Amino acid sequence: MKFSIKKGNPEKQRSSCIVVGVFEPGELTPPAGAMNKAAKGYIDNILGRGDFDGKAGSTLVLHNVPGTQCERLLLVGLGKETKLDDKIYRDVIRGAFQGLSKTGAEDAMLFLTDIPVENRNAAWKISQTVILAQENGYRFNRLKTKIDETGSRLRKLVLAASSLDHESVAAQESALQQAFAISEGIDLAKDLGNLAPNICTPAYLAKQAVTIAKNHKLKVTVLEQRDMEKLGMGALLAVAQGSRQPAKLISLEYWGGAKKEKPVVLVGKGITFDTGGISLKPAAEMDEMKYDMCGAASVLGTIAAIAQMRLAINVVGIIPTTENMPGGNATKPGDVVTSMSGQTIEILNTDAEGRLILCDALAYAQRYEPQVVIDIATLTGACVIALGHVASGLLSNDDELAEELLLASRQASDPAWRLPLWDDYQEQLKSNFADMANIGGRAAGTITAACFLSRFTGKYRWAHLDIAGTAWKSGKEKGATGRPVPLLTQFLIARTKEGNRHP
Repeated sequence: MKFSIKKGNPEKQRSSCIVVGVFEPGELTPPAGAMNKAAKGYIDNILGRGDFDGKAGSTLVLHNVPGTQCERLLLVGLGKETKLDDKIYRDVIRGAFQGLSKTGAEDAMLFLTDIPVENRNAAWKISQTVILAQENGYRFNRLKTKIDETGSRLRKLVLAASSLDHESVAAQESALQQAFAISEGIDLAKDLGNLAPNICTPAYLAKQAVTIAKNHKLKVTVLEQRDMEKLGMGALLAVAQGSRQPAKLISLEYWGGAKKEKPVVLVGKGITFDTGGISLKPAAEMDEMKYDMCGAASVLGTIAAIAQMRLAINVVGIIPTTENMPGGNATKPGDVVTSMSGQTIEILNTDAEGRLILCDALAYAQRYEPQVVIDIATLTGACVIALGHVASGLLSNDDELAEELLLASRQASDPAWRLPLWDDYQEQLKSNFADMANIGGRAAGTITAACFLSRFTGKYRWAHLDIAGTAWKSGKEKGATGRPVPLLTQFLIARTKEGNRHP
């Protein structure tokens, strides 16, 4: 889809569809009022008949509205004017694109980004509109022989603005370009997550990293099993033992900042399929364990997005990737392995494998002398129980870094919630036979998983995002969400602005 920003009066625009907002219980926004005036009260007559009440996200299509230049007019409900917050605005935009999808419109002009939203500026509204437009148009049809052609025909979207001075033009255009790059990164993460696990293997992820590196002139390194053996990555390789697919450790380096500036390191869990290993999972919904590499997918999507934006920042993505399979050579409960850090781990449950591959990747991250390290992982079912499918779990050994990420989550409307990382919880990881166990029991499972990871992050500032509840949806709408690409990209954008390091 092509996006642009334009100033103009709605009643004078030639378009397949003009989109305007109506507050509950029928109060017109200025663009809707201008259309109504040009149509000599036509919209008022429609509202007076009770055909449309302005509830948030509701829509009504009008054809051949007199006195206007457009083929269609789409009324979008905004709810009550006094309650228009960011959640309602996003619901409104989703409703608008769902309404547009039901028409034959190939282009549209949206008069919604000027609507006042509590504590949100024009750049935020533009960004959210572009991302939600791309979300509405996303389809994963790659593996189908017959493609459903009933989706949206919308190919061009103009975002209307009431005022466009030089300063606002630059800010809004920047927001537009960044949002498009973010949405491309989200789509990449979705595509990788939605691929069948017999296609999206560790080798496939490595090829995607190589492709991104070629497209954006980045540095990429792929470590093979013998390389990891030399580094002493006994925890990662223990998970890979049961699979015939070779494990990989992928490093993708983006150097957009100053040469001497230390990088932000993103570490993404890349279990391309998780059976649970010898601690086998139940059969029901096991197909969704192809999404256990969504942390890795979010790292690739984020780096592709910031490379497209040409952000003035240094970022390294590290992806440990393997399958977790049962087999004659698979790791057993009770095995003790030695991690790259030299610490020994008693594996009490082979289904707690994500932390095993991450701990070696976190030790490997140290060689980059990072500013901060953030790992992203579909790590614990306990996080789904704690936070549901709304917020990602956030744990950190640094309060300032945690607050940065929370601020980015709010700005990106990609929610996260911080959980404690107290030493009291470390007691649950005690082992009689090794330095630590890889599980701490049912209680506080998300926290003890992060406590395990924290033992490998003592030499840098670190945060952990548990996306087990937010990386994909189940049921009728089953599919990857692309989260937390919006959170991560916003975090990196904010860091470039705060450091005044724009190119």
